[in-house]
Amino acid sequence: MAQRIVINHQKDRMAALRHPEKVHRPDNPIQKKPSWIRVRAPGSNPVYDETHGLMRKHGLTTVCEEAACPNIGECWSQRHATMMIMGEICTRACAFCNVTTGLPHKLDPDEPAHVAEAVAKLALKHVVITSVDRDDLPDGGAQHFADVIQAIRALAPETTIEILTPDFLRKPGALEVVVAARPDVFNHNIETVPRLYPGIRPGARYYQSIRLLDDAKRLDPSLFTKSGMMLGLGEEKMEVAQVMDDFRIADVDFLTLGQYLQPTVKHAAVKDFITPEQFADYGAMARAKGFLQVSASPLTRSSYHADRDFAELREARARRLKGES
Repeated sequence: MAQRIVINHQKDRMAALRHPEKVHRPDNPIQKKPSWIRVRAPGSNPVYDETHGLMRKHGLTTVCEEAACPNIGECWSQRHATMMIMGEICTRACAFCNVTTGLPHKLDPDEPAHVAEAVAKLALKHVVITSVDRDDLPDGGAQHFADVIQAIRALAPETTIEILTPDFLRKPGALEVVVAARPDVFNHNIETVPRLYPGIRPGARYYQSIRLLDDAKRLDPSLFTKSGMMLGLGEEKMEVAQVMDDFRIADVDFLTLGQYLQPTVKHAAVKDFITPEQFADYGAMARAKGFLQVSASPLTRSSYHADRDFAELREARARRLKGES
């Protein structure tokens, strides 16, 4: 039986304004999500409201909102938020991403302090800091990442810090600046298999991303490295397995696998909804290849349950160093 497709034309017109570079692309109707994808919309919750209010008070941007993450209700109700620095305008136009594309504004020199204040007030055990791509900056924003890390260390020294960075394509020396600031986790997402890069991630280069992860671990072997992929874009199982092998060659510690969800009709279409059983199979495959930590489920996102996952990641490394299984 054919799936019923519902298109909100008013929403589509708003999306066209948000993504002017995608206006002339053909429409890809949004399919109805299967039962295992559906989540509750954010409801009236005092902790959620507090988190939201704190973000607005400090003028902070979160990837939870900008990327329309399906887990925002759960995460914000537990004081978990992934902060997106360097503005909300990205210099790239990936076919999967809901973040606005265009010419970004100048960096806010007060942003590191504002992020640190929010982290301290939320009393976060673990924080994830990500950003838009800033190809317009000479260092791609590397020093700004370092400034944010240092500001958090000063105000919330007990908080562990995970950064999710751009690829710093053609930005020599940028990675060294970020790693020297000593985050606890260095995350950079591959997003999809190499064959699909021209259509899904045209501004990026697959082997640049692999090299970035490999170089981060080379610069600081004690650093935890992490990367993730979206499934359901038309990738083949053997292609996913090959990416896993490339990750292991780069000594990536933590792999996340989640379902791609199409933001608007102008974004890349969902080719497949991967079942929870298929995700379990991918997770078993990844563990067999030797990753310290694997999160594979339809709703897995890079920063979903990041605090809990980081604790498990440290425990897994300690067990491996002791020679335990």
